[in-house]
This record gives sequence, structure tokens and C-alpha cells, in this order.
Amino acid sequence: MRIYTDEIINAICLHMSERRGVNPTDVEVQLSWEEEYGYTAEVWVKGRSQYIIEANILEAIEQYMFTQYNRRVFRSNITLDADEDFWADISD
Repeated sequence: MRIYTDEIINAICLHMSERRGVNPTDVEVQLSWEEEYGYTAEVWVKGRSQYIIEANILEAIEQYMFTQYNRRVFRSNITLDADEDFWADISD
């Protein structure tokens, strides 16, 4: 299965809203990839900015897959990739 940028962002929004006790609509996300840091996301929660690393993104996708698709996946089954768009390949 493959999910694309929009679903990855939704996963992060849901994850961060749960952790911060805010509505998912109060969360904004900008994904990025840099050779030095790998996959990261800048997350704004009610105007405050923070960066999350790949492990946090994978955790958000894990939880998203369980809550939205009723599929239990582990980080080792998720591979992030990017070209002009971001996506996550999820293997069984």
C-alpha cells in the first residue's frame, strides 16, 4: 500500500493534535527532505513551530494506519520516499 503527501500530513496532524490536546485543524505541516537530516516536518500548532524527525513521522503513520485503515503496521514496514511529491510505502 502507498499513501501520499496529503495522507502523511493528515497522519501528522492527527498525531500532533492528540499529543497537544488541540483540534487537527489547529495543526499545519510542511514536509521536507534534506541530505543532512533526512525526512523532517515543520509543524505549527496554534502558531508555535517545531520540527519533528523521521521517527516521529513514522509513528504518526503507524497510528494513522491503525485508526483509519484498521491495519497494524510497524515502522520497519514503512518506507518514506520523495521525488516531486512525498509518499510512504507500507508493506505487510
